[in-house]
Amino acid sequence: MIVFVRFNSSHGFPVEVDSDTSIFQLKEVVAKRQGVPADQLRVIFAGKELRNDWTVQEFFFKCGAHPTSDKETSVALHLIATNSRNITCITCTDVRSPVLVFQCNSRHVICLDCFHLYCVTRLNDRQFVHDPQLGYSLPCVAGCPNSLIKELHHFRILGEEQYNRYQQYGAEECVLQMGGVLCPRPGCGAGLLPEPDQRKVTCEGGNGLGCGFAFCRECKEVYHEGECSALFEASGTTTQAYRVDERAAEQARWEAASKETIKKTTKPCPRCHVPVEKN
Repeated sequence: MIVFVRFNSSHGFPVEVDSDTSIFQLKEVVAKRQGVPADQLRVIFAGKELRNDWTVQEFFFKCGAHPTSDKETSVALHLIATNSRNITCITCTDVRSPVLVFQCNSRHVICLDCFHLYCVTRLNDRQFVHDPQLGYSLPCVAGCPNSLIKELHHFRILGEEQYNRYQQYGAEECVLQMGGVLCPRPGCGAGLLPEPDQRKVTCEGGNGLGCGFAFCRECKEVYHEGECSALFEASGTTTQAYRVDERAAEQARWEAASKETIKKTTKPCPRCHVPVEKN
């Protein structure tokens, strides 16, 4: 099996492993190639740090463009379904197929084109949700509670370019959640984990680790003594609104359509009141 690894700020490179290779064994292979200690490496997938005892096969996505054996398996994208119930998309209100059915209580439906737009809009604003257990994910487009997509391979629908952005932003967010920082030098952006009270941060150069830039942890400018300059205040950002019409949300419910079908095609049994098919 070939796994493509993006080592810090460097370009991705292929690593040949078996499906039962542990994450720590993968670290050892990468460490040997990059000339760094394996115990200093962290493997992040979709915004989630992978434990050393996990195996590569838990995160294997079978690629249809490459030959594979019959023994290999792929991840099931269980939220993708044929639109057999002719549910309208929650965003464009068209009836499309296939669709993605969110895991919220209302089981809202979105067509794949609108799902792609939803994800890219959230990526552009860095508004994905970083969940400690799941990683970098998105909730139902209607903002329903407890609706984060749990199987993160669904974001493969975005295509290679946008999926690579998703992985990069997820890794960066994971580093920040760990208390780390990102190198502010243009073209670098390496993830760094300095000591909590360390103000001067150096992006270690050599072996693809970083660029060697030394910067202030507080203002992210070239390292300096004394207080940070007030010239580098953070400016406000403009986010892209992604609104959902309430009526469209009501019509885009997967389970509601199922209940309506049952109501039209069945009648309650006079004894037990369980729905039975009409004659």
